[in-house]
Amino acid sequence: MSPELISVLALIAAFVVATTLSVNMGMLMLTMAFLVGMTAGGLSEEEIFAGFPGDLFVVLVGVTYLFAIARANGTTDWLVHRAVRLLGGRIALIPWVMFGIGALLTAIGAVSPAACAIVAPIAMSMAVRYRINPLLMGVMVVHGTQAGSFSPISIYGTIVNGVVTRGGLPTGPIVLFLGALVVNTVIAAIVFVTFGGLRLVGAGSVSAKSAVPAAASAQPALSAAGTGRVPGLSAGSAGESGASAEPAESASTGDEPIETLNRDRWLTLIGLVGLVVSTLGFGLDVGLVAVTIAVVLSMISPKIARNAPSEVAWPTVLLICGVLTYVGVLREMGTIDYAGEAVAGIGIPLVVALLLCYVGALVSAFASSVGIMGALIPLAVPFLLQGEIGAVGMITALAVASTVVDVSPFSTNGAIVLANSGDFDKDVLFRKLLIYGVVVVTAAPLLTWLVFVVLTPG
Repeated sequence: MSPELISVLALIAAFVVATTLSVNMGMLMLTMAFLVGMTAGGLSEEEIFAGFPGDLFVVLVGVTYLFAIARANGTTDWLVHRAVRLLGGRIALIPWVMFGIGALLTAIGAVSPAACAIVAPIAMSMAVRYRINPLLMGVMVVHGTQAGSFSPISIYGTIVNGVVTRGGLPTGPIVLFLGALVVNTVIAAIVFVTFGGLRLVGAGSVSAKSAVPAAASAQPALSAAGTGRVPGLSAGSAGESGASAEPAESASTGDEPIETLNRDRWLTLIGLVGLVVSTLGFGLDVGLVAVTIAVVLSMISPKIARNAPSEVAWPTVLLICGVLTYVGVLREMGTIDYAGEAVAGIGIPLVVALLLCYVGALVSAFASSVGIMGALIPLAVPFLLQGEIGAVGMITALAVASTVVDVSPFSTNGAIVLANSGDFDKDVLFRKLLIYGVVVVTAAPLLTWLVFVVLTPG
């Protein structure tokens, strides 16, 4: 049996064990990375550790740590209050505003995970406050960041267009941008209707004055935190259906009313603005910047920030990092390249195009979208140069299929949403994101292939 096949079978076995025995999947995948990497792959310990996603670890910890402080001092409640006032109290617009902000940030040059790290904590706080289905809100954020991610001046767009140009293929930057924008917008509309958005429309609005209670009872929120659920968010309740526009109760964040800005809130807002400017304007790592800002705020107000480390979603961080470490082992062993080359060698252009889209979607659901596109597009160059398949349509289909799946909880964007889900039950949200991710991985490659390859003239 080839090492590549052994690594795939081990991955399947790990998922079965983790599901049936309730073993922590992150720890299990770290174990599999060690055993499979050293025995079947002949990798050294250094090569195995090279697959550990240190940058994603810092992003998940740093962002959740920073926004735990922001929640503790009332900054997120203030932001929610201001946002609802700007929307005239129309709760149904909140998911679409989050979608639009994410799309705008990536369209003007933000890396998708950085944009998601900025938008997701606020969006999920709003979902808690107004009992919006967390799956609806999280998916809208991720699809929003992907909707603008292939603009001609974006990171993704620049990378893909550069790879295509170096391969001697015709480029279509506008087609690529509009393709990603339209596909993600259509999916977002379907998600909005499917997961309770219409009920939000029917529920009307709340007044800006009542948007965030200034002196809410602390006990319900404490109870919710203990169970991992917001009161009333059981299956079939408003939290899942989105039927209620009434704000959920939350713990009081101090003596200051939510409508006012005290010293700690001002400093936190300055820190959040600094996070946006430094990451989007200067390209600094969002995780390292978030950690730095959180440490400064902790030093200024140690009593408020003392419980923030315990609010970091450590089980989620371990899960994501363990799975991605094993994916790194697969990459080092050549399993991913082996699968891509096997597909490319079939020789039937339309079938190759479809299978490449599926390979891109499946692998990207567990790894870097940019890395996958950079590896798969060169594999597609030889048969695209034959002229039997339209190059622009194929590249668009491959790019969209490889990024629309970032809703998976194992991808960077999906992991950020899950880590910042606040009082929602993370286990429940993880399973729902996983199921939704499976649906997208199954359907998106086929649909993008049909639209951009089969139905689009060369």
